[in-house]
Amino acid sequence: MSGPQISITYCTQCNWLLRATWMASELLSTFGTELGSVILVPGTGGVFFIEVDGQRIWERKRDGGFPDAAALKRLVRDQALPEWNLGHGDRANS
Repeated sequence: MSGPQISITYCTQCNWLLRATWMASELLSTFGTELGSVILVPGTGGVFFIEVDGQRIWERKRDGGFPDAAALKRLVRDQALPEWNLGHGDRANS
């Protein structure tokens, strides 16, 4: 597999599977084959975090909730695909 490996760890007790799958879908729709993989990792105890190649880019407890789609895409782009143009979703950083 080439390309960055994304993992989304979510709490099964909190019923965050739908949120995790939505975020995975957003990343796959945006970055497509540039990504090596997007995996969902079930956890417990209120965990929700996102990693790119083992580097944690978002943690619900640390970062105060969940990222919206635009923020998540910027975080993944900045960590893994810095040359990627997010188009109109990138205006917040311009």
